Amino acid sequence: MKIIEKKTPDYALDIASDLSLSAKHINNFLDLLQEGNTIPFIARYRKEQIGSMDDEQLRKIEDDYKQKVNVQERRITIFNTLNDLEISDSELEEKINKATTLSELEDLYRPYRPKRQTRAGVAIKRGLQFLADMIKDKASDSDINQSAKEYFENQPEIENLKKLETIEDVFLGAKDILAQEVSDNADIRNALKREYSKHGLIKTVSKVEEDTVFRLYYNYSEPYNKMANHRVLAINRGEAQDVLRVSIELDDHLWERHLVSYFKCNKQESLADKLLMEVIDDAFKRLIRPSIENELRNDLTLKAHEEALNLFSVNLRNALLVPPMKTKVVLALDPGYRNGCKWAIVDESGKVLDAGLIFPILFENRLQTAKDTVIRVIKEQNVELIVLGNGTASRETELFLNDVLKENKLDVPYLMVDESGASVYSASPISSIELPQLELNLRSAVSLARRVQDPLAELVKIDPKSIGVGQYQHDMNQKRLDTLLGGVVESVVNQIGVSLNTASPSLLSYVSGVNKTIASNIVNYREQNGQFISRNELKKVKQLGAKAFEQCAGFLRIENPKEQLDNTFVHPESYKIAKTLIKSFNLKFNHPNKVNEKDLLEFGKTHEVGYETLTDIVDAISTPARDIRDDFPSPVLIREVMSIEDLKPNQVLTGVIRNVTAFGAFVDLGVHQDGLVHISQLANRFISDPTQVVQVGQVVKVRVLEVDVQKKRISLTMKDV
Repeated sequence: MKIIEKKTPDYALDIASDLSLSAKHINNFLDLLQEGNTIPFIARYRKEQIGSMDDEQLRKIEDDYKQKVNVQERRITIFNTLNDLEISDSELEEKINKATTLSELEDLYRPYRPKRQTRAGVAIKRGLQFLADMIKDKASDSDINQSAKEYFENQPEIENLKKLETIEDVFLGAKDILAQEVSDNADIRNALKREYSKHGLIKTVSKVEEDTVFRLYYNYSEPYNKMANHRVLAINRGEAQDVLRVSIELDDHLWERHLVSYFKCNKQESLADKLLMEVIDDAFKRLIRPSIENELRNDLTLKAHEEALNLFSVNLRNALLVPPMKTKVVLALDPGYRNGCKWAIVDESGKVLDAGLIFPILFENRLQTAKDTVIRVIKEQNVELIVLGNGTASRETELFLNDVLKENKLDVPYLMVDESGASVYSASPISSIELPQLELNLRSAVSLARRVQDPLAELVKIDPKSIGVGQYQHDMNQKRLDTLLGGVVESVVNQIGVSLNTASPSLLSYVSGVNKTIASNIVNYREQNGQFISRNELKKVKQLGAKAFEQCAGFLRIENPKEQLDNTFVHPESYKIAKTLIKSFNLKFNHPNKVNEKDLLEFGKTHEVGYETLTDIVDAISTPARDIRDDFPSPVLIREVMSIEDLKPNQVLTGVIRNVTAFGAFVDLGVHQDGLVHISQLANRFISDPTQVVQVGQVVKVRVLEVDVQKKRISLTMKDV
């Protein structure tokens, strides 16, 4: 058998067909990728070659390409195995070459795959294939009985196998062979998968009596093809925790007819038909159903994981794009009960001015000292903003803070911040390097202060999974999750750009072409030689070679440089043409430059430069220090209530979106318990995807629908608010 080889242009054609994109642009992208270019670099500086596809499209293409390569590699392995087995089958060869998924390939390969010892394998070893063939070919009752009897009476001696004890065992062996045959048949499996997909019913029942978070699924059923992704993940977790038993049910006649057709049974009373009906029942219940259920459950899970991953990506991107609140001296409070409330003050640059521990809750004898400390540090350090973590004891700490501010007439605004990942940062090697003189337990407060001043710069120090904007992330393929989320962080960092002279190693490591080693070397060079005065000086950094320079230079900025282009997104490779462009059209930095499209096209034709590159240069000169985060709303939140007990139906409140899931959005109202705006309550129109109307960090007006204080549930709506 011969495999149809595939090269990059072939993959490009397949992907173009799947995504309705240009095969030429996809092929160019794959070539650029294989040459060692990064996606951020390609998306920004090779637009003409890729048809201006954005970062997200390119990552989707890369993902599809990797999947297709995996399928091809498995196809090659299967062909090699079949050729080693000297199997020649033109129909099978064609089907394997046309298969587009691993599942299709495995179904086709299934009959030939080496198996552990099975009942069918033992029966074949005993020499019962002849009897199985007689039953399948509908031999007469007498011939079947006679052959079985003769075999039983003259059983061959087989090493490590005892002789069969009854004639029924002989028939059982033959039936096992037929059951294995039909269960391995790719056409039968595909037909039954279609039946399950159309008519299957997911059923869950409780394995425990006590109340749990999975109570909704204690006696639950839903059509397979209508199963919501978030319910799939919930059921999987309930099953993993041994709380739920899960199955996929299918009416008997829907599966039985396919197996009856395969064996051409007419359900008459002949011995062959009777035995074949027993084969059908055994094959389905023992071999086919468990296998197909596993495959279908896996398909559901993979689909659910992909949606959760995509949602996680959107949430993470929005969290990273929250605008920075720079030029603020910030006091951060990380609440706690018995272990106290950690506090830290950082200046406008993020430098720690002071830090400590107070006990505003539980200990009456320490309350006044806590108040005095807060008043003192606010006045001494001229605090402009107070940040309060939203975790344990946040409500009580907020009450304490409100009392302090009111009693002392201190007009200092404050806001709540999601403290997810702050404790992870505190215990990380990064915090030990950045804050070596500070006690470990106080570092979380520093993280909270800095993540308000510059969310992106601080959050890149934390594992993306710990930022608190995902759903069921611990149940997913961790390698896939890390790759996807790392791509999101990389994308955002390079879209915004990085200050070469102030960025931390954590932030630099996400810049295109810069790994952790090079990031560390950049910082070391900066410490030893002072600030960079030009992008070109990057070439002096250890291990930062020509390719790395090409990939990273355009994303690293120098404030107040000698060469003004060093503080823009213009790549050094385009400086010469940029200067010619500036001179030709009298362009000015920080000025709304306008160049006629026709003139720009003519200039590009003359100088052999693409139109997209030229428009990007004009934009970069017009707004050299533009930060895309400025387009997003600032994280300002008015505090209107203090506890869940204060909430009443029909109250209209201001909150901030903390997390977006497939079934709705969680809103922080400042009462320690987030409220849920169900997807049906997000808008006055039908919404299939919550990210169409809300995003993490967004300030929203909501109305309270229902409050359950005992269960700590808050139902909200955004309709007609």
